Order: sequence, then structure tokens, then C-alpha cells
Amino acid sequence: MLYDIHHTTTFDYGAQVKFARCNLRLEPIDWPGQRLESYMLRVSPAGRTAPARAEAGLANVTRLTVDEPVRRLVIESIARVTVDRLVPVPEAGDPTLGEVAALARASRDLSPRCPASYLFPSPLIALDRAIDAYCAPDLDPARNALEAGIALARRIQHDFEFDPAATLVDTPPHEAFAKRRGVCQDFAQIMIAGLRAAGLPAAYASGYIRTLPPPGQERLVGADATHAWVLLWCGPAKGWVGLDPTNGIWMASDHIVMAVGRDYAEIAPVDGVVLGSGAQQMDVSVDVAPVEE
Repeated sequence: MLYDIHHTTTFDYGAQVKFARCNLRLEPIDWPGQRLESYMLRVSPAGRTAPARAEAGLANVTRLTVDEPVRRLVIESIARVTVDRLVPVPEAGDPTLGEVAALARASRDLSPRCPASYLFPSPLIALDRAIDAYCAPDLDPARNALEAGIALARRIQHDFEFDPAATLVDTPPHEAFAKRRGVCQDFAQIMIAGLRAAGLPAAYASGYIRTLPPPGQERLVGADATHAWVLLWCGPAKGWVGLDPTNGIWMASDHIVMAVGRDYAEIAPVDGVVLGSGAQQMDVSVDVAPVEE
């Protein structure tokens, strides 16, 4: 499937901003099952951009500097991505969760995709006894790793209500868990907390899902905005497998990976600093459209 992605971020400032420096993680990475075909970044008013090194996680980072006074800043990211990814199928020969945990601890991989880097709590995802207890019934160490992962994702989708008004971007997982409400970021971080508590390598994936579903299928929750889901490492043969607890589905041809990290803070689409005295309002719109071939 070939997709065109148009991601627009608009900042309206309450007073003139004299200077801004932002890290943009808007260019989708190459990831198994997807390939970036083209990418363009537009900033209005024009700022200076330069490639930057990802300090954490897996991301294509662009450093944006605006050193002229502005009241509004518009960042447009335009990408074309090919996705060729099948729905995973649990098989009799898959590793168990216990085997996955042992393989991750024994890994000597030092690359950014190293499973050992995703075993431990991170700044935004602390371990929590209540979340651990909730996830544990699905995470028997003797269970097939893929089967257990999708079972937990589907239970979270069933038990939690999607409610954009319930949480904020910095709401910790334990608060969203107590409310049983939130958005894709909350559900992903709750699931990651439970997986890591069981000794399993779990990463936070930021990206997109298609805006319009195929004919006859329901629209996925999380379209028209950046989406978040979970990557569970399932051993060297299976690698990183995507699980979407917001929709209770596998990561497949509807998902496009933008960046991968330990939590949202490492791979936020836009972060940085501004020099000004007024409040700011941010608006994000996303359109993910299949290209007619």
C-alpha cells in the first residue's frame, strides 16, 4: 500500500515570539514492512533547518531555528510511504514470554533497536503495582509471546474508554489507568508498563494510521492525529511486533511508523524552546490517504 501523509502543526502565540528552536521528528523512519519514498518539510514563516542526531530512540530529527519575530508558526510535513506488512499470526514454534525475556537479557546488541534498551522503566513510564497486577493474567511466562501480546492489547481496548478530555500529554500511566480512560498515548504507555514489569522488552511507537478505512470496514480510532502503539520484541526470528491497544489490533498495513523510543518524551513529533511572554496554542491535523495506483 502506498500512502500520502500530510501532517500540519500550527502554533499561535499570545505575544510575539522573538526566537524558537525546535526538534522535529516528523520524517517517518525506514522500518521493517515500510519504506519512505519521498519527504518534504515546509515552514512558514521560513526558518533555518538542518539535520540533527537523534539523542534517544529511533527517529529522523530536523533542527528548526526561527530567529525572526513571529505570532504564528506553521510546520507542514509531507511524506509518501510504501507499507507492505502482513498481520502477524501466532505459531506453534514462536518463543514463549519467558524465552523472550531471557533472550532480551542475554542480548549483546548495542544498536538503537537493542531489546535490552526497552526492558526498564523510562522517565514517563514508571512501573506500577496496579498496572502490573492488571496485565499479569495475560503474561504467563509459558505462553506464546505473540498470542499473549494481542490478548493484552485487546483486553485494554475492551476495558478502557477513548476520551480525549480525560488526560493531558503529561498524564502519567497510573492516572490514566485509574480512570480507565484516555487516548492512544495512555493506552500504549499502560501496556508498556505491564510488559516491562513482566521483564519483557516493550517500545513506544509514534506514527499514523490511515484516515479512511477500506470499504465496509470501521474507521480506526486515532486517525486525523498522530497515533501511538506498542512494539513487543518477540525474539531474533520474529523481531519487533506491533500491537495497537487503542484499537485491539496488530500493527499491519494501516500503520506507519514515524519514530520508536522508550516513551513519548524521547520521540515527540515536535519539542523545543521559544523566547516569548505569551501563551501558545497548538493545533495538529493529519491526513493519511492511500494513493490510487
